[in-house]
Amino acid sequence: MNAAARELGDLRQRWPTPSRPRAIVFLGAGGIVRDAHLPAYRRAQLPLAGCFDLDLARARELAREWGIPRVLGSLAEALDTPDVVFDLALPPAAVLATVEALPDGAVALIQKPMGLDLRDATRIRAACRRKRLIAAVNFQLRFSPQMLALRDALERGWLGRAVELEVHVNCRMPWENWPFLAGLERMEIALHSIHYLDLMRALLGEPRSVWARTVKHPRAAHLASSRTSAILDFGDDVRCALSVNHHHAHGPKHQRSHLRLEGLDGAALAVLGVNLDYPRGRPDELEFAFDGVEWRALELVGNWFPDAFAGPMCNLQRFAAGEDARLHTSVEDAWRTMALVEALYDSDRSGGTALPRDGAPA
Repeated sequence: MNAAARELGDLRQRWPTPSRPRAIVFLGAGGIVRDAHLPAYRRAQLPLAGCFDLDLARARELAREWGIPRVLGSLAEALDTPDVVFDLALPPAAVLATVEALPDGAVALIQKPMGLDLRDATRIRAACRRKRLIAAVNFQLRFSPQMLALRDALERGWLGRAVELEVHVNCRMPWENWPFLAGLERMEIALHSIHYLDLMRALLGEPRSVWARTVKHPRAAHLASSRTSAILDFGDDVRCALSVNHHHAHGPKHQRSHLRLEGLDGAALAVLGVNLDYPRGRPDELEFAFDGVEWRALELVGNWFPDAFAGPMCNLQRFAAGEDARLHTSVEDAWRTMALVEALYDSDRSGGTALPRDGAPA
């Protein structure tokens, strides 16, 4: 197919909604629910059933603001709501106990990451298997309009075999907005770059090995780390790299937040606007070049935040109803992303290869 025959407007940008959507009960009523889940679910016309939070006043405020029909007074009352999907918008440390409390056979969407670490993720996976849950993890970047379109183009063969994948983020992230981060043993990879790592798996499959270093910044020494460099090995002729710096405090001119994918027949460049001027962000962008022809921009129907958040919920509900054949971010698949994160931390701890101290080796 020549470049002119590729109609960018035909690329998929939205996940279809369930034909008979179930109502949603939120377990957790924090900022991510207000800023991302609820706006996305409203646009997708997904019904709401109720919300629960340990901070009852916060749950009541959220319910008033968004018209949520019920504020549940306890976790037990929330879990007793029949025929709903449970949206676990919880910190990582609270996921396992909540999954253990879910009714057998429940349908649930779990906020990423899938627990604190791979050991925690393995326990969560075991609980989901034992309780026969239909459960997915909210790795929503895969479902953003730009990434749905990019993956569609790749699967159609428009780019040819992928040989380059790079994520480059150089921005000013206001970590001071989240004081709880100071107490975490793991931060940048586990809470931010995990999005890109999950997407790399979705686009290229499973890497053979990894190299990584994640470091502090002197002006954010209270954080476990906030800058990361990583290489993922997908074979001898594929380069895959991640470079993330959240401390570029030198104005917008040289900020960067993009993913670049190159194949043998074409290339794509996606701008992830949410990292630029966070939390307000900038619009996402996606451009393609085929067979050496000039770059062409795709008009996007939305942004990563908040639009992508409808995708995992719609896929989960459609899978539970038999309308989708695959649950793309199932706990089984999400466990693989957690395993990738664990491998990066293992690589970081190993310290790399030391240089010879006294001249060349014998």
